[in-house]
Amino acid sequence: MIKDLPENIVKDIAVAVALEGETVESKTWYVYIINLKNQPIENVLITSKGYGEKDGEQVKTSVLRHSIPLIEANAFKLIEPIDEQTFGLANEYWVSYYIGREIFDKKFIFMPESIVDANFIKLPLVNKPGVMIL
Repeated sequence: MIKDLPENIVKDIAVAVALEGETVESKTWYVYIINLKNQPIENVLITSKGYGEKDGEQVKTSVLRHSIPLIEANAFKLIEPIDEQTFGLANEYWVSYYIGREIFDKKFIFMPESIVDANFIKLPLVNKPGVMIL
């Protein structure tokens, strides 16, 4: 039964939106997964999608799927570029991974308008400004 399944709690894994570069015309943004653990994670599967309301209408982006075979301890990997126009939507990243034979999963959601300068930190390991969810 479900009550018999172990409660594998995700710790020390983050998803971050980082400002990569800036010109007069535009900004370049990337989404990263950051492994803050002292051990690697394997078979990382990530789905991403955006949803919400824009100009009074419901909007959904395509669901994208990403696979990363291994993320070393205290390392990060690029998930995808992200368009600034989606910052007004909820941007969801569902992350699943293995440590040994145990599976872990967690949903990370950047709420609408949460990717703003006021929420910027210096992202650990990535060393760029951005917004991170642990």
